[in-house]
Amino acid sequence: MTAHHPQTRAVHPPVISPSGSRPLGQPIYQGHLFAFDGADDLAASFGGPDEAFMYARMSNPTVRSLERAVTEMEGGAGALATASGMGAINAVLTGLLRSGDHVIAQSALYGGTYALLQDLAERWGVEVTYVPGDDPAEVRDALRPATRVLYLETVANPTTHVTDIPAFTAAVRGTGVRTVVDNTFAPLLFAPLGHGADVVVHSATKYIGGHGDVIGGVAVFADADVRRRVWEHAVELGATVDAFTAWLALRGIATLPMRIARQSATALDLARRLGAHPSVARVHYPGLTEHPQHDTARRLLPDGAGGVLAFEATGGRDAGRVFTEALRLVTLGPSLGAVQTLAMHPASTSHRQMDAASLAAAGIGEATVRLAIGLEHPDDLWADLEQALAKTR
Repeated sequence: MTAHHPQTRAVHPPVISPSGSRPLGQPIYQGHLFAFDGADDLAASFGGPDEAFMYARMSNPTVRSLERAVTEMEGGAGALATASGMGAINAVLTGLLRSGDHVIAQSALYGGTYALLQDLAERWGVEVTYVPGDDPAEVRDALRPATRVLYLETVANPTTHVTDIPAFTAAVRGTGVRTVVDNTFAPLLFAPLGHGADVVVHSATKYIGGHGDVIGGVAVFADADVRRRVWEHAVELGATVDAFTAWLALRGIATLPMRIARQSATALDLARRLGAHPSVARVHYPGLTEHPQHDTARRLLPDGAGGVLAFEATGGRDAGRVFTEALRLVTLGPSLGAVQTLAMHPASTSHRQMDAASLAAAGIGEATVRLAIGLEHPDDLWADLEQALAKTR
């Protein structure tokens, strides 16, 4: 072996691969480059999302482990992990749509998704028809020859509207329209691909990460060819997630079954208590029998309706704001799916630009408060909610 100078040896340290044992969990592959022994092997690595690792923007062992874990969780043919939930939604929609295409979307959507669809309409001339999401006939009536995507959410934010995914996917079956479902609110509780969806997207920032320390996203595909098409676009878009974030998300998946079950149970308990409180006009939670889509939720989400609920405080916008500011244990902040319970008053924060009529059209009341339930004891959470509600009178 050639004796190199110390300067050269410093640039080429030994690379150790495990021998005789294996890691118990997926290690973090922080390096972004991979070396090859032959030119043909390097050339072949450019061929697709499951080829040999070459450059981390294309793929990475830690990232691929996350993709396979979520693929198995959703029952898909493959996945694409991205740097954020919006990265996954952007990659899917911009990878599937072209100028002049038509999209059907439910009207109760995550604000970032709505903004993206508006942007696609302005920049690309993509037409969007919004439907309430209550009756599959809405979709059949909205279909056009140019329709390419039906976009739905399993549980909508913050109204907790539950869409009958099997009925809606059936409405476009055989038309060539691909159904994309945002399943962020219901990981493990519902598997859209098993009910006719073509693509499932998650903000891994939420329940999959689960600890409030991850920004990531993932899209899972029923068809490998569709996945490859979106992957090629995502590589060009530069939406790739980094290895450390993927590793944190893998850690989150390990505890997801216990967390989502506990958060769902606590959310149902608190929803029932809030429903009986004199300072609460209405509670939005699919697990309650009075919820408009309770029967659909019971059929699609038999193991729990998720950890997010909303309610209307009596007293209007001021009451909602006073309530959130009076909380002591519950944290005032955005997002959901973390171990801490979080509260938001949409009318004065995320939707503050909207007047009463616009809020009503979106199904959001001026006194609506959204609660994203964490892992605290339900009695401690209720004590905090109760004392805050007392200040709204």
